[in-house]
Amino acid sequence: MNKKKLIAIVLSLVVVGGLFGGCGKKEAASTASSSSDGTTDVAKLEPYTIKWYTIGTPQKDLAAVNLEVNKYLKEKINADIEITQFDWGDYEQKMNVKINSGEKFDLAFTCSWALDYKTNAKKGAFLAVDDLMDKYGKDITKLIDPNFISGNKIDGKLYAVPNNKEIGQERVFRFNKKYVDKYNIDVTKYNTYESLEPILKQVHEGEPSLVSPYRMGVVELNYDYLIEGLPIVLDLDSDIDKFENWFTSEKALNYMDTARKYYKAGYIRKDVVAALKNGGDEDKTGNWFIDTAGTQPYADQLWSASFGYPVVINSINPAVTNNTSVSGSMIAISATAENPERDMMFLNLLNSDVYLRNLMNYGIEGTHYNKTGDNFETQTQEGINNYTMPAFSVGNTLITYLPTGTPADKWKKFAEFNKNSKNSPMLGFDFNTDELKTEIASLKSVKDEFNDALVSGSVDPKVYIPKCQAKLKAAGIDKVIAEAQKQYDAWKATK
Repeated sequence: MNKKKLIAIVLSLVVVGGLFGGCGKKEAASTASSSSDGTTDVAKLEPYTIKWYTIGTPQKDLAAVNLEVNKYLKEKINADIEITQFDWGDYEQKMNVKINSGEKFDLAFTCSWALDYKTNAKKGAFLAVDDLMDKYGKDITKLIDPNFISGNKIDGKLYAVPNNKEIGQERVFRFNKKYVDKYNIDVTKYNTYESLEPILKQVHEGEPSLVSPYRMGVVELNYDYLIEGLPIVLDLDSDIDKFENWFTSEKALNYMDTARKYYKAGYIRKDVVAALKNGGDEDKTGNWFIDTAGTQPYADQLWSASFGYPVVINSINPAVTNNTSVSGSMIAISATAENPERDMMFLNLLNSDVYLRNLMNYGIEGTHYNKTGDNFETQTQEGINNYTMPAFSVGNTLITYLPTGTPADKWKKFAEFNKNSKNSPMLGFDFNTDELKTEIASLKSVKDEFNDALVSGSVDPKVYIPKCQAKLKAAGIDKVIAEAQKQYDAWKATK
């Protein structure tokens, strides 16, 4: 499921009054036995079962893998684990029910786009993990990029363990190599939407049956968003550190004029709004020429393997580390957890222990995958059919084995990518929306009403931007921008 579709199904979080005893955000008290050197004495640990909820299409062989995980955890931390996987479209709703009912569990996947990290941390659903990490998760802090930690703190506290992966957001134009080769196109010349016009024209005229010369998706204009899904942005290309309305910003207006031109010229499919809502089959058919995508090192090779035909890419903007990218994948300890110390011991292993991490990622060696070298693997047909976990969601990605044929320096390139990613000036800024919930909900609704039609070029921006702007003003966009700027300026003054 694509991210846009996933975000569209996210439900509002309901806070049950008194659920957490009126104490707000919780921190854990330490009760685990320790040796004199501060390490955990496993022999003194009582047995404990960790209840873990995670996201993704439920895998047929998850129970079998869970048994192998438990054999290993018994030896390591005298614990076993119950892993439950909820499908992409069900995860948020089911977890909201569990949190709001006060169900006792230990761990849950959380992020900026599903089971919202900040919302749940602020309402007391998650434990602060700083002290737990200091004592039982020291390997985590050694292995993951420090921006994952600093960028996710709320009032100075961290409420989930980030999964180590690419930290920055970099967008690229992605080209179907079939047409690049046929028309002898140098893709390095094209890094703005306006620059695409001559090659779109060339391919459209040469391939009249091509459904999507320009396949609509994410739009990259080098803005950082105040809140994901809200049309309030900070221009990363500007020295003026001020929030603005995306729909009336200069770059967005220029882009929408360009999209309108492309739509009228036939470079964008006529049913684009429906395609954005329901998805299309272009990945499978190859019936497209250019689109925009978020990248990571060697992403072009992954896409080519996934699609079954080659793609090539060219960067639109440098990688930027922002509040959304650092919170793209995390595991929280529930405020109802009965043994958060053991939960952190498990998370420490999940992020540092190569055997456990790859067991979770690929399944059982010899059944779901085979080793083809010290750091390489090939999935078996059993693994492809019955155990394919979303790797980004279950721990430190940078210690997983590489699929056979992957460049051996992939994780080194990830580390370099993370190091070179530029921090957004807004990284770490936590916007307090307590007094603006009505306005924010209304603004998101207006954005959803107009966004697809305007960014796809299927309506005239000169006609629809005034309508959109009137509704945004009525919904309180000026009030939200003013309050965001006030808080942001005050936050910057403390840095």
